[in-house]
Amino acid sequence: MPEHDLVVIGAGPGGYVAAIRAAQLGMNVACVEFENALGGTCLRIGCIPSKALLEASELYRMAQHHLAEFGVGVEGVKLDLATMMKRKDGVVSSLTNGIAGLFRKNKITRYLGRGRIVAPGKVAVEGTQPIELTAKKILIATGSRSAPLKGVEIDGSLIGTSTEALAYPEVPKHLVVIGAGVIGLELGCVWARLGSKVTVLEYLDRILPGMDTEIATEAQKILQKQGLEFRLGMRVTGARVVNGKCVVECDGQAPIECDRVLLAVGRLPNTDDIGLEKLNVARNQRGFITIDPHSFETSIPGIYAIGDCVPGAMLAHKAEEEGIACAEGMAGKYCHVNYDAIPGVVYTDPEIASVGKTEEQLKDSGIPYRKGIFPFIANGRAKAIGRTEGRVKILAHAETDRVLGVHIIGAHAGDLIAEAAAAIEFGASSEDIARTSHAHPTLAEAIKEAAFAVDGRTIHL
Repeated sequence: MPEHDLVVIGAGPGGYVAAIRAAQLGMNVACVEFENALGGTCLRIGCIPSKALLEASELYRMAQHHLAEFGVGVEGVKLDLATMMKRKDGVVSSLTNGIAGLFRKNKITRYLGRGRIVAPGKVAVEGTQPIELTAKKILIATGSRSAPLKGVEIDGSLIGTSTEALAYPEVPKHLVVIGAGVIGLELGCVWARLGSKVTVLEYLDRILPGMDTEIATEAQKILQKQGLEFRLGMRVTGARVVNGKCVVECDGQAPIECDRVLLAVGRLPNTDDIGLEKLNVARNQRGFITIDPHSFETSIPGIYAIGDCVPGAMLAHKAEEEGIACAEGMAGKYCHVNYDAIPGVVYTDPEIASVGKTEEQLKDSGIPYRKGIFPFIANGRAKAIGRTEGRVKILAHAETDRVLGVHIIGAHAGDLIAEAAAAIEFGASSEDIARTSHAHPTLAEAIKEAAFAVDGRTIHL
């Protein structure tokens, strides 16, 4: 029976990063993963392939509609969907192979199969070559899966989840997206750019629930101009395939006929059938594993959990931060994650990025704040590259000036938000950002100007 210091169940962003950090700290580490390719949902069928398609589809849209504005004449632009998909698959393959290489470099033992905890300190690997492992510590990093919706009949083809939407063999004439969250909007944008009529159905009266309302409202206006149709306040009661076509039913509305349906109403933790019931590992009503926030240890000593299977934002980089912190805690080092400094990004065009508190959260909490806004239309670099949509919004404490939240919609917002995350992590004030020199001309100057705006002294507006 192989013995290890740590057995990690799951090789997604949280699991594989925790395994590498633990190995760096001198532990004998094993990782159990049932998929042949490492990297988890994010790398195989999530973050990475969707970004590859978002980039490719945006280049196609630019060539079709916008390059002429820059004096670049392009004729006969054609879509080669097969090549686009092949490139996407190549990107994924290279990265999964890279993780396998990192496992070898760090002497991490990889077991192919499903991991099940049979007792504290014991993990059974179920697969073609079953084996039982013993470990001083066990880390659950099993991730999440697409949430179902009552009445929606998933067939894995015409009606499916993000997994199917990443690999449609042809561009659907009409795609209905159920859910106006991050996944629904990103993949909706991909297929809209490639020629689909895209209808987004959302139960709430707004898109991007959880994000700053002012930014989400602007995002909706921009995406509508790009061709996405939003129907808000819609309660989907069913979706099924009838004679080769999809029929979507909404409460009080006429049925919608379309070619494909993408169900994107959230995700659920993968915490079933891994031995938690037998051991009575505490979980909440939604199935997320309850942990000690200071150690990531579950209700059973020696068993830990991170990532999408514990409460909190279901983000790859949040799982990575938890993986590193958990591994370091196991080694007797400082173990902490600042959840107020975890950014979130929507990779539409323009991108939408956020870190810290939203304006609504500050109002609900009764926290006094000041707001600074600067539009990209007043930024020189944005003008030069023809990307003037959007704005930067900074929320700072009214008394201490400490930065509480930063929200950006605009070109490269996902890259720009890193400065804001660092500012919040280190407790910076809006004055600190305003007094920091930003290179000219750059989009980042909009962050500096928004910081000036908190105090009512914007320079270029």
